[in-house]
Amino acid sequence: MKRLLLIPGVLLASLAWADQTQLPNTLTPDEASHGWRLLFDGQSHTGWHRFGQPDFPASGWVVHDGWLKHQAKGGGGDIITADKFNNFELSWEWKIAPGANSGVKYFIDEARHAAIGHEYQILDDEGHPDGKIGPHRRTASLYDALPPGPVTVHPPGEVNSSRIVVQGNHVEHWLNGTKAVSYELGSPAMVEAKAKSKFKDESKWGTKFATPILLQDHGDEVSFRSIKIHPLP
Repeated sequence: MKRLLLIPGVLLASLAWADQTQLPNTLTPDEASHGWRLLFDGQSHTGWHRFGQPDFPASGWVVHDGWLKHQAKGGGGDIITADKFNNFELSWEWKIAPGANSGVKYFIDEARHAAIGHEYQILDDEGHPDGKIGPHRRTASLYDALPPGPVTVHPPGEVNSSRIVVQGNHVEHWLNGTKAVSYELGSPAMVEAKAKSKFKDESKWGTKFATPILLQDHGDEVSFRSIKIHPLP
């Protein structure tokens, strides 16, 4: 059974979070018929390259046992999709090593020297120092800006399921089937959150534009799979 996600003017059929029978890195017939596409096929890094570079990193990132994995202290840098997306529903599964830090970023401009954008934080909340700074740095937060609501985070080594929805100026972060963050680009609440964040002087932060999807190299071990996206009107 699928949950239905209501966004003003749009009705989205979300993923069947409780369905554990679907093989990783695959689309269900229903997903395929509704326009979902895989960003990672479980076997290659096709469609990804290093941020600011044309090629995939020669080290640091590996495809192993159906996971797109960043090795601890392996280098390689952030990786991004070749394609850009405007309105979309993105979902993926992930797991991290104890003490690890990573993230999935969007609203990224590759023409810039640094991968500054909105980040869905991925963190060992209890084992990494960022988790002690405050909820705005914990898993599923809009990193350094908006804290998540009550969510269940599976511990390091176990698989979590995440989702980002961008529709117009409305954005949501989901974790393991629960909505964690919801915000409106340009709203007074976002203007206030930006002013208190490390991004207060970044002119493009908090604005919307077509974006690649970025997986962060923070120097720690993190693995991703079943990365799939549904472009929206």
